[in-house]
Amino acid sequence: MQSGSQPNFLPPLSDQSHRGTQPPCVQISVPSAGKVVGTISQSAPIHMTRVEGGAMGKVVDHVAIEEPLEIRLDWFDGGSRQSKSVSITMRTPGCDTELAAGFLCSEGVVRSPNDILEIIGCGPDHVAHGGQNIVKVRLSDHATVEWPKLQRHFYATSSCGVCGKASLDALEVPGSRAIVNDGFHIESSLLCEMQDKVRAMQSVFDQTGGLHAAALFNASGELLGLREDVGRHNAVDKLLGAQFLAGNLPLSKNLLFLSGRASFELVQKALVAGVPMIVAVGAPSSLAVELSKRFNISLIGFVRGGRFNIYHGEFRVASIRDSRDTRGERHEAGSDENAESQSHQHSPVAASTVVNVQ
Repeated sequence: MQSGSQPNFLPPLSDQSHRGTQPPCVQISVPSAGKVVGTISQSAPIHMTRVEGGAMGKVVDHVAIEEPLEIRLDWFDGGSRQSKSVSITMRTPGCDTELAAGFLCSEGVVRSPNDILEIIGCGPDHVAHGGQNIVKVRLSDHATVEWPKLQRHFYATSSCGVCGKASLDALEVPGSRAIVNDGFHIESSLLCEMQDKVRAMQSVFDQTGGLHAAALFNASGELLGLREDVGRHNAVDKLLGAQFLAGNLPLSKNLLFLSGRASFELVQKALVAGVPMIVAVGAPSSLAVELSKRFNISLIGFVRGGRFNIYHGEFRVASIRDSRDTRGERHEAGSDENAESQSHQHSPVAASTVVNVQ
């Protein structure tokens, strides 16, 4: 596995012999017809000056690569095919097919893998780091597109994919339904082990310290898949897009793990994929809590050191003692998430169940 390549294990969920154990392999770029593609770099070396203890020295470090990806949509509209750009997102190169599929799925543009004929690279042969920065998603003739709804997403930064949307109703994907209580449960002790399992697989984060991770777990606490990206919503799109293309949705027997905070958009993506539980290292936003309650998604935050907060859906967590605290948990000083939460001191505080795992 070359330096900077990304873990790429997402076997079909029905394949019990490979779950979480398949060794990582190199993710190749999205090919255009007749083009030979190779390894995509996800980090780049830089020369910098490091200051420590008053001493200054020149060192070589690595930073996460951030480049634009344009997603173009090609669909049949009456008598002819139409083609337009639907999104430009800043992302870490790699898994671009999955990112495009996950994005279109989470926006309700496609409902089944059969809606997509192909996803191909259609930009220049290669950009600076071995990938391609334009992909075209060609839809089947039966797939319909509501173009005005897509225009709101024409540009999405790596940190926020919902800028410009005005209300909760406008934000929600049409046709979303509440998650049913179909028996998904997980032991509280397994939730506390997930962060270490994810960190052990974050190869690019180890180099750069600059990537978000999204991971898929089952009720036994097995790590089924992992994606990293400079954008937290891109990491989730890549993860869920792989499962969508494999025909595994809805993911009613799995949970989504987030290495940072849980925003509205990430809860919405989990909802569209049928995920009953979200577990985040960081804090949820007020809209994330509201959406989880509205659609019955178990939302868990501040998972660290044998402790976590349940903002909704505690009935899916087994072996916990009832010890309620409406104040919620605060991050330790010095963490990035702590800086974010403390910058909004007047925001409403959601009631939560604080769980200490012995």
